[in-house]
Amino acid sequence: MSKPKHILVIRLSAMGDVAMTVPVLRALVLQHKKVKITVVSRPFFKPFFDEIPNVNFFAVDLQKRHKGFLGLLRLFSDLKKLNIDAVADLHNVLRSKVVRSLFALSGKKVAFTDKGRAEKKALTSLINKVFKPIKPMVKRHLETFEKLGFSIDLINPQFPDKAILSDEILKITGIKNQNWVGIAPFAQYQRKVYPLDLMQQVIDELAQNTSLKIFLFGGGNEEIKQLNQLQNNHLNVVVIAGKIKFKQELDLISNLDVMLSMDSGNAHIAAMLGVKVITLWGATHPFAGFSPFNQPIENCITADREKYSLLPTSIYGNKKVEGYEEVMRTIEPEKVVFQVQYLLGV
Repeated sequence: MSKPKHILVIRLSAMGDVAMTVPVLRALVLQHKKVKITVVSRPFFKPFFDEIPNVNFFAVDLQKRHKGFLGLLRLFSDLKKLNIDAVADLHNVLRSKVVRSLFALSGKKVAFTDKGRAEKKALTSLINKVFKPIKPMVKRHLETFEKLGFSIDLINPQFPDKAILSDEILKITGIKNQNWVGIAPFAQYQRKVYPLDLMQQVIDELAQNTSLKIFLFGGGNEEIKQLNQLQNNHLNVVVIAGKIKFKQELDLISNLDVMLSMDSGNAHIAAMLGVKVITLWGATHPFAGFSPFNQPIENCITADREKYSLLPTSIYGNKKVEGYEEVMRTIEPEKVVFQVQYLLGV
């Protein structure tokens, strides 16, 4: 049976999860030149895929046209017109199951990513915890494409060239003549956020080195207010949040030397662009399979399991466990600063 020529890839959200598909798709089209990909995702994520050859983007409209069950039927109808040969469902939720099932009924080959829900449940269980690494999500995506007949090698991944920064960005950043460090101190859930007083210590210490320029990432009025406090009048610390568009933010991130992030979308964005990433982990843990792509485990700095033996308590950081509110305080600012300096060689 011949290989599919046009694969529909479904991954609707969240930001970090969508970003984790990028290295896989980039390797797929580089190693299988004849294959064409159409990615179905939310419009906001389109810039992730703009520079990948043979990858088109279909913006799903979950608010209007593709809302509800009838909307999914319309989505199937819209996608069917693209002459799809096969479907890779990298999301594997109710919405994507409906769409892939409709394609299967129409005779198309489909495959989906096994999310390893049982292993994740065992890893985060508060009773009889099984604390061992489970299969990374990127590896699970590779297996999905293997089911469609495509082997993908990620041993020596290729990354895009650093973006050429526009004058609009350079007005904010200045010309690059220092090591550029990005810091993204926020996450969707509070139990994944390093305490801001400790992050202040990290920034203050790093800012003492004038060979570094530090960019603070975030979004929304409340986060911008907190970032302005973290900036703390340091001349070599710049708040980026709210000043440039998302695509410009991606261009800037591609020029960073190191990104320091929580277990959050910014870590995966930097990783997909080939930037060195340091991540801080509280209620969650890299063993769950969501560590940033192509980063050594030493760059994942985790809370103290000797003191908090039930860690990780959550896959996404959304579960509250009494007595575990302050686990990230076991990550010493000095350790974070050392790891940044070590990666930069300063």
